[in-house]
Amino acid sequence: MSRFSLRTRLALGYTAFFGAVLVLLGIGVVLTVRSELRAEMVRELQASSDLIQRDFDDTGIKLDDYFNNPSFLERTRPLSVEGLETPSLYVQAASLAGRVVVTSGSLKQQQLPLDPAIRSTVLGGREQAVDTMLGEAPVLMLASPLRDNSAIVGVLLVAQPLREINRTIQLLSMSVTLISLIALLAALRGGAWLAGRALVPVGQVAATARQIVRAEDLAQRVPAAQGSDELAQLTATVNEMLERLEVLFSSQRRFVADVSHELRTPLTAMRGNLELLRRTSQAAPAQIGPSLAAMEREVNRLVRMSSDLLLLAQAESGVHLRSEPVALDELVLEVVRDLAPLAQGLTLRPAIAEQVEVMGDRDRLKQALLNMAANALQHTPPGGSVTLAVACAGNHAELVVHDTGVGIDAEALPYVFERFFRADRARSRAAGGAGLGLAIVKWVAEAHAGGVNVRSTPGEGSTFTLWLPIHPPALT
Repeated sequence: MSRFSLRTRLALGYTAFFGAVLVLLGIGVVLTVRSELRAEMVRELQASSDLIQRDFDDTGIKLDDYFNNPSFLERTRPLSVEGLETPSLYVQAASLAGRVVVTSGSLKQQQLPLDPAIRSTVLGGREQAVDTMLGEAPVLMLASPLRDNSAIVGVLLVAQPLREINRTIQLLSMSVTLISLIALLAALRGGAWLAGRALVPVGQVAATARQIVRAEDLAQRVPAAQGSDELAQLTATVNEMLERLEVLFSSQRRFVADVSHELRTPLTAMRGNLELLRRTSQAAPAQIGPSLAAMEREVNRLVRMSSDLLLLAQAESGVHLRSEPVALDELVLEVVRDLAPLAQGLTLRPAIAEQVEVMGDRDRLKQALLNMAANALQHTPPGGSVTLAVACAGNHAELVVHDTGVGIDAEALPYVFERFFRADRARSRAAGGAGLGLAIVKWVAEAHAGGVNVRSTPGEGSTFTLWLPIHPPALT
């Protein structure tokens, strides 16, 4: 784990990158300035070399003999560069063999170095500028051919000290270094400020998370960040996650409360009947029978509720459904036959407009249709009717259950497919329902890549529609 905070690491990263850029820029500036100063000095040396060559030509002396014939040199007045030399200009002329013939007074008994490589280059007709040493002083020396008409008769060396250039480069380097250090300090502070500004949403996320942990309040949200950058997306994603967690935890709390309530009622009834049996253990069998029947009803109700809960738990863990051809018209007729004994005082009828076949899990589809139809029968008063229909709508097949029952209030409609939800709790419990049937219907529909919806008018009835794709993808 890093010892530094993310803000510090970002600021140091900004500073390191900026420092690397400054170093490269500073090196580039220094090298460029040095190159320009050196090029300017080379041009000055070339001008001096040309001037000396013209001055030698103006003497009328045959330069070839002067430089390469020692006996001729003894009979001729010596060439001089006194009118051209300055304290910062060194001049030296040598023969083809490298013998020094002319020197300027500024050399003071010293000689400019003329190594064979430079002499070979010059005798080839080319100039060469090199950094070299005159004693202990660095100089820039230009070696150029000394000509008599067009023939090369010697080597002309002119040089200037590099003292001023080196001093200028040193001062420039110090200035660049100082400016870079100041810029780095500013970059460090600026990087820390920018990193702090950029990480404000992250800090808000962390603070909100700590508050949620301490207060156990999932209703809190991270303040929305402006813009559409990565941090704004992070904030939006965290808020979406918190919203879903809040819904899940609320559902979990409601689920636990509903399960506890649903279990308490039958268990209380069974305990009462057991106490009655204990008190009347010596009584006649006719007195024991009703208590046993009541206990059996409650046990059956608990078994049904446990089965439904197990099915929903398996659905959440990804239970695999079979995929087989299912004739929905035959399924409707089968469900009508199964529920006919329960339709006391009601009209239960099928409405099949056409034969429709889909691919799906026949047992689960029948269970979903049974749950919708049983729910309709429970909430339809005597004299009413329940209709089970099947139809084809484009690429979808529909299983429709319509009743003329009590209907559902508008505010309750969004919750009818939630676990343990009952619009009329007393009536549903009296009918033996636990509020899980429609939740199973929703799961079956979605597991078949379909869906379910409900339309209802209080006092007139409800219509539940389960739609399925005729050619669904692989079932889950």
